[in-house]
Amino acid sequence: MFLIKEKDGKYFRKDVEIIDDPSKARGLLHPLRWEILKLLAERPRHASEVARILGEHEQKIYYHMRQLENMGLIKLEKKIEQRGALAKLYSPTKHAFALELPYGEERLIDTSLKKKDELIYRFFFPHVVGGKLNTLFVVGSPDPHGPYQVRARDGHYAIDLAHFLGQYSAHPSGFIVKLDVDVKAENAYESNLILIGGVLTNLITYEINKYLPVRFETSTFPFRNIVSQITSKRYTQDNCGLIAKIPNPWASDKSIIVVAGNRYSGTKAAVIGITKQWKSVLADYDSQDTWARVVEGMDLDGDGKIDSVEILE
Repeated sequence: MFLIKEKDGKYFRKDVEIIDDPSKARGLLHPLRWEILKLLAERPRHASEVARILGEHEQKIYYHMRQLENMGLIKLEKKIEQRGALAKLYSPTKHAFALELPYGEERLIDTSLKKKDELIYRFFFPHVVGGKLNTLFVVGSPDPHGPYQVRARDGHYAIDLAHFLGQYSAHPSGFIVKLDVDVKAENAYESNLILIGGVLTNLITYEINKYLPVRFETSTFPFRNIVSQITSKRYTQDNCGLIAKIPNPWASDKSIIVVAGNRYSGTKAAVIGITKQWKSVLADYDSQDTWARVVEGMDLDGDGKIDSVEILE
């Protein structure tokens, strides 16, 4: 059983013990025993320490702690040597308790949401940890930049991806987006990074391209070929996109996710794949450090705009 609590629009859970025995309930509702439980919940303590903090006689605290142990509300955590004797440290069996009456309405919870959350959290770890966003979105500068003086036209797709991740994380206090030129100027490589845009428009994508299992060909300008190092297949359509995840080569405990395309339409396809068709796109992802998927943008409703993707690899 677990207790669900809402904090700042996010939901957290804590294991809970259901109390349906009146004798246990008396233990919880006794004012002194409740104070003892709160102290033990903070960290394991022995009876003499609890007595000192609460200003009570040790024998009185010993008695109440024995009763709590007999009720199954606290447990012996460990023994330590103290002044030539063994002191017993206790902690609660659970950090939440609930009273339940028999009968009453019970509502079914949709467990399919749990599977969705697990898959998303696995892929975006460590970019999202414990309901907190722990990453930096890197987009190409809209001004001419880099050796080929290209203007990025796909940076705005980061908004869609950030909005999607907002379902799973709270917004951090600082800015979460940087231009590729600023990352280079500040040498800000040693973070979790989500790179939006291909090797022409995003200088950081260009720098890590050689580490990708599926990468952009950079031997012939304008670099509009995706080449798989796994299958040797080439993907030349403008609306082909790449979604990849690798360890950060500048910081081994960090991760880099690439969402990019041969052109801006390919980047849009990659964003659609990871935000709208995540279930099929991430179907084979199982916490791999290095992983990649190639998608092609499709116009299913015939309005001339990409609205879906087909997985090519």
